[in-house]
Amino acid sequence: MIVVAGEALIDLVPLSAGGDESSGGEQGSAALPALAPRLGGGPYNTAVALGRLGSTTAFCSRVSRDAFGEALLDGLRAAGVDVAPVQRGDEPTTLAVASIGADGSAGYTFYVEGTADRLFAVPDALPAGTRAVSFGTCSLVLEPGASAYEELMRTTAAQGLLTALDPNIRAGLIPDADAYRARFKSWLPSTTLLKLSEEDAEWLGGTPREWLSAGPAAVVITRGGDGLTVFTRDGGEQSVLGERVDVVDTIGAGDTVNAALLHGLAQLDALSPSALAALSDDAWARLLRFAAGAAAVTCSRAGAEPPYASEVGAL
Repeated sequence: MIVVAGEALIDLVPLSAGGDESSGGEQGSAALPALAPRLGGGPYNTAVALGRLGSTTAFCSRVSRDAFGEALLDGLRAAGVDVAPVQRGDEPTTLAVASIGADGSAGYTFYVEGTADRLFAVPDALPAGTRAVSFGTCSLVLEPGASAYEELMRTTAAQGLLTALDPNIRAGLIPDADAYRARFKSWLPSTTLLKLSEEDAEWLGGTPREWLSAGPAAVVITRGGDGLTVFTRDGGEQSVLGERVDVVDTIGAGDTVNAALLHGLAQLDALSPSALAALSDDAWARLLRFAAGAAAVTCSRAGAEPPYASEVGAL
């Protein structure tokens, strides 16, 4: 069982990157793009991707009882994800308004005040058979929930479970960058697998070797279409190229990488701190190629639509 802990939200995604479909009205000359609601949130996308790939997965979060919240839970169930650990609240669902660049890259503006996922509380226990827990994105920024997720991370690491961390930096949500960077460093002793985009790594201002010395067994850096690189505690380093694809947008690509790495580790029977640390160079190469292929499928279609097992090659 892989548990994904973190927020679920609604992405409001432009229907047309070029603004062909708009709703500007007569007031004002600027045409506004029509926005379509899409199920999202980094941890949510990771859980859905894991379920679609065939991993036994549960989602640990706090979700609104509003219509968006019900749709989010339906999406998890459709992917085969266990929603029993999900807490519920009457507060509204978090919204993220996406903007898509000419290269398909996505930027976000968040509406988070008074939303349900911010009030997450540490659960009494995780599902039986949990072997790994994944953390990341807004849930580790927005209080008071951030402290609860942080406590869960430290507890599960102390229990010997594999912990995966993808900070997935959303700078607009971070009021004090230096304080966040210090907090990030405090998570490293409780992190087994750290995954960062190139942009995240640059924003955090450290290096893979520095982070490895603080705790993780491996650090994976994603470089968009240029592929992925893994750095391991024993001094190893290897890279794979990304798969070339016509990019529609990059929404959910990094989350798909998270899921593919965890799914692959489960397939390799390496879903533990000791097994991850002992993973061979050949196994890492296969794992990175699998993750790159899965992310390419996500980039080939609009929104966070990770692949099913039948759409990706064998590990």
